[in-house]
Amino acid sequence: MSATENQKQILIVDRDLATVEPLRHQLMAAGFTVLAITDGPSALVAVEERPPRLLIVDWNIPGLAVLDLIERVRRIRLVQPLRLIILSILSDEHDVVSGLNLGADDYIAKPFSVREAVARIQAVLRPRSRDDDHGALSFDRLTLNTSSNRVLARGTVLNVRGTEYRLLEFLMSHPGKTFNRAQLLARVWATDAEIDERTVDVNVQRLRKILAKPGCEGCIETVRGFGYRFVAT
Repeated sequence: MSATENQKQILIVDRDLATVEPLRHQLMAAGFTVLAITDGPSALVAVEERPPRLLIVDWNIPGLAVLDLIERVRRIRLVQPLRLIILSILSDEHDVVSGLNLGADDYIAKPFSVREAVARIQAVLRPRSRDDDHGALSFDRLTLNTSSNRVLARGTVLNVRGTEYRLLEFLMSHPGKTFNRAQLLARVWATDAEIDERTVDVNVQRLRKILAKPGCEGCIETVRGFGYRFVAT
Protein backbone atom coordinates (compact mmCIF):
# COMPACT_ATOMS: atom_id res chain seq x y z
CA MET A 1 0.00 0.00 0.00
CA SER A 2 1.31 3.44 -0.90
CA ALA A 3 1.56 6.25 1.67
CA THR A 4 -1.30 8.07 -0.09
CA GLU A 5 -3.57 5.03 0.10
CA ASN A 6 -2.67 4.54 3.77
CA GLN A 7 -3.85 8.06 4.59
CA LYS A 8 -7.38 7.12 3.48
CA GLN A 9 -7.57 3.59 4.94
CA ILE A 10 -9.80 3.01 7.99
CA LEU A 11 -10.46 -0.30 9.76
CA ILE A 12 -13.57 -0.66 11.95
CA VAL A 13 -13.86 -3.59 14.37
CA ASP A 14 -17.34 -4.19 15.84
CA ARG A 15 -19.25 -7.42 16.54
CA ASP A 16 -22.45 -5.78 15.24
CA LEU A 17 -21.59 -4.33 11.84
CA ALA A 18 -25.12 -2.98 11.40
CA THR A 19 -24.53 -0.42 14.17
CA VAL A 20 -21.47 1.04 12.42
CA GLU A 21 -22.78 0.80 8.84
CA PRO A 22 -24.04 4.43 8.82
CA LEU A 23 -20.60 5.58 9.98
CA ARG A 24 -18.85 3.41 7.38
CA HIS A 25 -21.11 4.79 4.66
CA GLN A 26 -20.47 8.40 5.68
CA LEU A 27 -16.71 7.88 5.86
CA MET A 28 -16.71 6.34 2.39
CA ALA A 29 -18.71 9.31 1.12
CA ALA A 30 -15.96 11.51 2.60
CA GLY A 31 -13.36 9.73 0.48
CA PHE A 32 -12.04 7.09 2.89
CA THR A 33 -11.58 3.39 2.16
CA VAL A 34 -13.29 1.56 5.01
CA LEU A 35 -13.04 -2.11 5.96
CA ALA A 36 -15.32 -3.45 8.71
CA ILE A 37 -14.68 -6.74 10.53
CA THR A 38 -16.15 -8.37 13.62
CA ASP A 39 -13.39 -9.75 15.88
CA GLY A 40 -10.04 -8.92 17.47
CA PRO A 41 -7.83 -11.67 15.97
CA SER A 42 -8.94 -10.72 12.45
CA ALA A 43 -8.16 -7.09 13.26
CA LEU A 44 -4.56 -7.99 14.16
CA VAL A 45 -4.14 -9.87 10.89
CA ALA A 46 -5.63 -6.96 8.93
CA VAL A 47 -3.35 -4.41 10.59
CA GLU A 48 -0.26 -6.51 9.86
CA GLU A 49 -1.20 -7.28 6.25
CA ARG A 50 -2.70 -3.95 5.23
CA PRO A 51 -1.96 -1.28 7.87
CA PRO A 52 -4.72 1.33 8.05
CA ARG A 53 -4.33 4.98 8.97
CA LEU A 54 -7.02 4.63 11.63
CA LEU A 55 -8.36 1.73 13.68
CA ILE A 56 -11.82 2.17 15.21
CA VAL A 57 -12.56 -0.62 17.67
CA ASP A 58 -15.56 -1.41 19.86
CA TRP A 59 -14.88 -2.18 23.52
CA ASN A 60 -16.75 -5.50 23.43
CA ILE A 61 -15.21 -7.21 20.41
CA PRO A 62 -15.09 -11.04 20.51
CA GLY A 63 -11.94 -13.13 20.43
CA LEU A 64 -9.59 -10.65 22.12
CA ALA A 65 -9.95 -8.10 24.93
CA VAL A 66 -9.81 -4.59 23.52
CA LEU A 67 -6.96 -3.53 25.82
CA ASP A 68 -4.93 -6.54 24.68
CA LEU A 69 -5.69 -5.64 21.07
CA ILE A 70 -4.53 -2.05 21.56
CA GLU A 71 -1.32 -3.16 23.26
CA ARG A 72 -0.51 -5.71 20.55
CA VAL A 73 -1.32 -3.31 17.73
CA ARG A 74 1.01 -0.72 19.26
CA ARG A 75 3.82 -3.30 19.18
CA ILE A 76 3.49 -3.82 15.42
CA ARG A 77 6.25 -2.02 13.51
CA LEU A 78 4.52 0.35 11.11
CA VAL A 79 6.00 2.81 8.65
CA GLN A 80 3.31 5.39 9.46
CA PRO A 81 1.71 6.02 12.87
CA LEU A 82 -1.61 4.26 13.42
CA ARG A 83 -4.39 6.31 15.04
CA LEU A 84 -6.89 4.46 17.23
CA ILE A 85 -10.39 5.30 18.49
CA ILE A 86 -12.47 3.27 20.96
CA LEU A 87 -16.24 2.88 20.57
CA SER A 88 -18.26 1.81 23.60
CA ILE A 89 -21.53 2.09 25.48
CA LEU A 90 -19.51 1.89 28.70
CA SER A 91 -19.27 5.02 30.80
CA ASP A 92 -16.74 3.75 33.34
CA GLU A 93 -14.01 6.41 33.47
CA HIS A 94 -11.41 3.83 34.53
CA ASP A 95 -11.98 1.81 31.34
CA VAL A 96 -11.76 4.92 29.19
CA VAL A 97 -8.53 6.06 30.85
CA SER A 98 -7.06 2.57 30.53
CA GLY A 99 -7.68 2.60 26.80
CA LEU A 100 -6.27 6.09 26.33
CA ASN A 101 -3.19 5.30 28.40
CA LEU A 102 -2.52 2.22 26.27
CA GLY A 103 -2.41 4.36 23.15
CA ALA A 104 -5.97 5.09 22.01
CA ASP A 105 -6.28 8.59 20.55
CA ASP A 106 -9.93 9.18 21.34
CA TYR A 107 -13.10 7.64 22.79
CA ILE A 108 -16.57 7.85 21.24
CA ALA A 109 -19.58 6.76 23.32
CA LYS A 110 -22.45 4.78 21.79
CA PRO A 111 -24.97 5.71 20.59
CA PHE A 112 -23.23 8.47 18.67
CA SER A 113 -24.06 11.09 16.09
CA VAL A 114 -22.51 10.00 12.78
CA ARG A 115 -21.80 13.62 11.90
CA GLU A 116 -20.02 14.23 15.21
CA ALA A 117 -18.10 10.93 14.94
CA VAL A 118 -16.84 11.83 11.45
CA ALA A 119 -15.72 15.25 12.71
CA ARG A 120 -13.80 13.66 15.60
CA ILE A 121 -12.25 11.09 13.28
CA GLN A 122 -11.05 13.85 10.97
CA ALA A 123 -9.61 15.70 13.97
CA VAL A 124 -7.67 12.61 15.06
CA LEU A 125 -6.28 12.21 11.54
CA ARG A 126 -5.01 15.78 11.26
CA PRO A 127 -1.21 16.11 11.35
CA ARG A 128 -0.05 16.65 14.94
CA SER A 129 3.51 17.77 14.60
CA ARG A 130 2.58 21.30 13.53
CA ASP A 131 0.16 23.83 14.85
CA ASP A 132 -1.02 27.17 13.56
CA ASP A 133 1.99 29.01 14.94
CA HIS A 134 4.33 28.21 12.02
CA GLY A 135 4.87 24.61 13.14
CA ALA A 136 5.80 25.39 16.75
CA LEU A 137 5.10 23.33 19.85
CA SER A 138 5.56 25.67 22.78
CA PHE A 139 5.12 25.12 26.51
CA ASP A 140 6.33 27.85 28.87
CA ARG A 141 10.17 27.89 28.59
CA LEU A 142 10.48 25.19 25.92
CA THR A 143 9.70 25.53 22.19
CA LEU A 144 10.13 22.96 19.44
CA ASN A 145 9.89 24.39 15.92
CA THR A 146 8.96 21.58 13.53
CA SER A 147 9.59 23.77 10.49
CA SER A 148 13.26 24.33 11.29
CA ASN A 149 13.77 21.28 13.56
CA ARG A 150 15.11 23.53 16.32
CA VAL A 151 14.52 23.30 20.06
CA LEU A 152 14.75 26.48 22.11
CA ALA A 153 14.71 27.01 25.86
CA ARG A 154 14.41 30.60 27.02
CA GLY A 155 15.58 31.72 23.59
CA THR A 156 18.69 29.51 23.56
CA VAL A 157 18.99 26.85 20.86
CA LEU A 158 19.56 23.35 22.30
CA ASN A 159 21.51 20.65 20.50
CA VAL A 160 18.69 18.12 20.16
CA ARG A 161 19.20 15.83 17.19
CA GLY A 162 18.16 12.47 15.74
CA THR A 163 16.24 10.12 17.98
CA GLU A 164 16.20 12.52 20.92
CA TYR A 165 14.57 15.15 18.71
CA ARG A 166 11.91 12.71 17.42
CA LEU A 167 11.23 11.51 20.96
CA LEU A 168 10.80 15.05 22.27
CA GLU A 169 8.60 16.04 19.34
CA PHE A 170 6.34 13.05 19.87
CA LEU A 171 5.97 13.61 23.62
CA MET A 172 5.38 17.36 23.19
CA SER A 173 2.70 16.57 20.61
CA HIS A 174 0.81 14.64 23.33
CA PRO A 175 1.26 16.72 26.52
CA GLY A 176 0.16 14.96 29.69
CA LYS A 177 -0.36 11.60 27.97
CA THR A 178 1.63 8.62 29.27
CA PHE A 179 3.30 6.15 26.89
CA ASN A 180 5.02 2.91 27.82
CA ARG A 181 8.30 1.80 26.23
CA ALA A 182 6.66 -0.43 23.63
CA GLN A 183 4.42 2.39 22.48
CA LEU A 184 7.34 4.80 22.20
CA LEU A 185 9.34 2.26 20.22
CA ALA A 186 6.42 1.82 17.83
CA ARG A 187 5.88 5.57 17.39
CA VAL A 188 9.42 7.02 17.48
CA TRP A 189 11.47 4.09 16.16
CA ALA A 190 8.73 2.89 13.78
CA THR A 191 10.97 2.33 10.74
CA ASP A 192 13.90 0.77 12.58
CA ALA A 193 14.69 -2.90 13.20
CA GLU A 194 13.91 -4.70 16.44
CA ILE A 195 15.24 -2.66 19.36
CA ASP A 196 15.40 -3.49 23.05
CA GLU A 197 12.93 -1.49 25.17
CA ARG A 198 15.83 -0.29 27.35
CA THR A 199 16.82 1.88 24.39
CA VAL A 200 13.93 4.14 25.32
CA ASP A 201 15.34 4.66 28.82
CA VAL A 202 18.77 5.50 27.41
CA ASN A 203 17.36 8.09 25.02
CA VAL A 204 15.18 9.63 27.73
CA GLN A 205 18.29 10.00 29.92
CA ARG A 206 20.20 11.67 27.09
CA LEU A 207 17.30 13.99 26.36
CA ARG A 208 17.01 14.96 30.03
CA LYS A 209 20.71 15.83 30.12
CA ILE A 210 20.24 18.16 27.16
CA LEU A 211 17.20 19.76 28.79
CA ALA A 212 18.89 20.04 32.19
CA LYS A 213 21.06 23.06 31.33
CA PRO A 214 18.10 25.45 30.90
CA GLY A 215 16.30 23.69 33.77
CA CYS A 216 13.74 21.83 31.65
CA GLU A 217 14.67 18.22 32.44
CA GLY A 218 11.51 17.90 34.57
CA CYS A 219 9.38 18.23 31.43
CA ILE A 220 9.97 14.51 30.76
CA GLU A 221 8.30 12.81 33.69
CA THR A 222 8.61 9.15 34.65
CA VAL A 223 5.32 7.44 35.49
CA ARG A 224 6.40 4.66 37.83
CA GLY A 225 5.51 1.21 36.56
CA PHE A 226 4.31 2.46 33.18
CA GLY A 227 6.47 4.83 31.13
CA TYR A 228 6.99 8.50 30.33
CA ARG A 229 5.01 11.64 29.59
CA PHE A 230 5.64 15.28 28.73
CA VAL A 231 4.54 17.68 31.45
CA ALA A 232 3.71 21.21 30.31
CA THR A 233 5.35 23.42 32.92
